[in-house]
Amino acid sequence: MHSYWGIVGLLRNYKGLVFVVVLMNILSVIFSLFSLTMVVPLLGVLFGIQPIVTEMPPVTLNPNNLIDLFYYEVSQLILDETGQITLDGQMKALVFICVFVVVTFFLKNMFRYLALFFSAPLKNGVVRDIRNQIYHKVVNLPLAYFSEEKKGDVIAKMTSDVQEVESSIMSSVEVVFKEPFTIIFFLGTLIVWSPELTMFVLILLPVTGLLIGRVGKSLKRSSKKVQKQMGVLVSAMIETLSGLRIIKAFNAIDTSYEKFQRINEEYKNQKVRMIRKQHLASPLSEVLGTLVMVTVIYYGGSLVLGGGDLKADLFIGYIVVFSQLIQPSKALTSSIYMIQKGMAAAERISTVLDAEETISEKPNAVTLEKFEKQIEFKDVSFSYDNGMEVLSNVNLTIKRGKTVAIVGPSGAGKTTLVDLVPRFYDPCEGAVLIDGIDTRDMKAWDLRAKLGIVTQEAILFNDTVYNNIAFGLKDVPESEVMNAAKVANAHDFIVQMDKGYHTSIGEDGSKLSGGQRQRISIARAILHNPPILILDEATSALDAESEKLVQDALFKLMENRTSLIIAHRLSTIQYADEIIVIDQGKIIERGNHMGLIAHNGVYKKLYEMQAFV
Repeated sequence: MHSYWGIVGLLRNYKGLVFVVVLMNILSVIFSLFSLTMVVPLLGVLFGIQPIVTEMPPVTLNPNNLIDLFYYEVSQLILDETGQITLDGQMKALVFICVFVVVTFFLKNMFRYLALFFSAPLKNGVVRDIRNQIYHKVVNLPLAYFSEEKKGDVIAKMTSDVQEVESSIMSSVEVVFKEPFTIIFFLGTLIVWSPELTMFVLILLPVTGLLIGRVGKSLKRSSKKVQKQMGVLVSAMIETLSGLRIIKAFNAIDTSYEKFQRINEEYKNQKVRMIRKQHLASPLSEVLGTLVMVTVIYYGGSLVLGGGDLKADLFIGYIVVFSQLIQPSKALTSSIYMIQKGMAAAERISTVLDAEETISEKPNAVTLEKFEKQIEFKDVSFSYDNGMEVLSNVNLTIKRGKTVAIVGPSGAGKTTLVDLVPRFYDPCEGAVLIDGIDTRDMKAWDLRAKLGIVTQEAILFNDTVYNNIAFGLKDVPESEVMNAAKVANAHDFIVQMDKGYHTSIGEDGSKLSGGQRQRISIARAILHNPPILILDEATSALDAESEKLVQDALFKLMENRTSLIIAHRLSTIQYADEIIVIDQGKIIERGNHMGLIAHNGVYKKLYEMQAFV
């Protein structure tokens, strides 16, 4: 992905289509060359400019021999049996030339269309593959990556940057697969006709290429700035949509609008600068092409007038063929601009595709067949990329079937600790063991299949109730989904919805109340039937009535399961077998509710503060 050829390398999955497209383009170029190189000489024979050919020349692939062969065929039509030129013969030759032109142009355009026809699935297939690669990479990247990156920038890379690759780089594939063949075939013909004049042309073309290349590099820099600013723009939009209630509540509509205007204005300015450089491609290449054409006409004309090997009629044909080199050269020039523009987006995409997957699965990872004994945190320490230590030498054992609550002030490391169990992160030191096996030695899918997670903020998807409860599972009978919903105290409100279990709940479950969303997320955990539960304060954001229903559902969920509960409301975890108090990444107290109250330490102070409130 770091280079143009890296992206084009994705075409290896479409070798058959590539072969067909290249073949169709070659045939299109051959018939285009025939239609141009033959008409002028044939008309020359017809109108007496070119001598009549009476002896059949040898048949070879040499362009001059092919032209002589066509001279002979036209001559045979013009001459009668006595070898005299007749009007009837000339008319037959004229019809032959007209038919020849029609046939060659038809074949040229037919093969051109077929090349475009087969290149469409080729180009769009590669873009689809890039999107699939990015999505697969994003869902496999560790959560730490997204704490460092802006969501808007990641979304911009997945959308606008991929679109830029599609419109810039992949659109140039069509040019790359056709125009080089056009230039090679046409230039080869020109070399055969006049090596001296063609060598002069080959000296001029690299000079124009250098000028175009310099502007192309500048365009790439400008395009990179535009794509980066698009990420900032998308981030601003996401923040606005997420915080719309606060924006309205604090009368910050004008402030937010002014901020967005500034970002949008900067994007507009960057875009204008890039487009101006992009539009420079066509006039610059046309002016340079015209200068080369005029120089060739002057130099070639001097060869003809000076009595050289280049004849007047061949020089006319030379100019006609050379004029057809300008368009493919111009197309290649424009494609260079487009490629440079697209490579800026490709480099941004590469920052995602090349991001390090710190949570990787070992080749010889083991399968956790069944959770039987315990979860153990052994000398666990953890730090984020900023170097600040979040957990320090934590040792904790949770026996199968036990409920352990983790409490402490905000920022103490509670969520980070439980996030180590499903391997959202890996410890920097020490190990998390399940039944004595390091989680880093397990298959990630198998490990997570043993876990059920209910978070403080219920995460639902813009889909039906049924699909949200059965999320991650296939072909689940509706009766099982209904049973899970009944256990989670969700069945009653679901059946009252318009389409029951097949009602769409909107983005983030926006059509549901907080308590309803939470009960559906609990139903999802119940349906998966995991032996280990992680509950991240699943009732803290609910009203009293909803909390009672959700708490009742949680009690049913935790029956006969091993549970880790992150708790802010200490009144909800008094039943826990063990309560762990964490502060500044260390376990400072542990025991049951009554024992910790009697200990008269941090837990008691936290409990009394909440009781007072």
